Amino acid sequence: MTKEMNNRQAYFNYFIEDKYVAGIVLLGTEVKSIREGKVSFNDAFCLLVDGQLWLRGFYIAEYSHGTVNNHIAVHDRKLLLQKREIKKLQNKLKDKGLTIVPLKVYLNEKNLVKVEIGLAKGKKLHDKRDTIKQRDAERELKRFVK
Repeated sequence: MTKEMNNRQAYFNYFIEDKYVAGIVLLGTEVKSIREGKVSFNDAFCLLVDGQLWLRGFYIAEYSHGTVNNHIAVHDRKLLLQKREIKKLQNKLKDKGLTIVPLKVYLNEKNLVKVEIGLAKGKKLHDKRDTIKQRDAERELKRFVK
């Protein structure tokens, strides 16, 4: 059973050009909260600092059974990628208008927490309207097919 939480807003606000899977450095209580599904992607983005990738603004709720050793809900978390992947991201980020956003958080087969990140380009307002129209058309089609 793999539990995954998706960032639906990222797919609405951005065109995703490339995807990468990264590990994430977490504390024990953070892992337990992720297993309960208590995460939020609001205002979350990735940042490259000194050749390291950081996840900023990612909310993981405090663990309900945590003690005084509970974690802080929002702080910078280090993402783990291979050096060649980080170099590739650095080169692509030099292009105007590209950013890195978290797309999905999940537990893999080995029960390790993984973050799927995407190299994204922001959508304009008319692109977002097209996305809404397309979604509504698919919904209507499904309604008639049933």
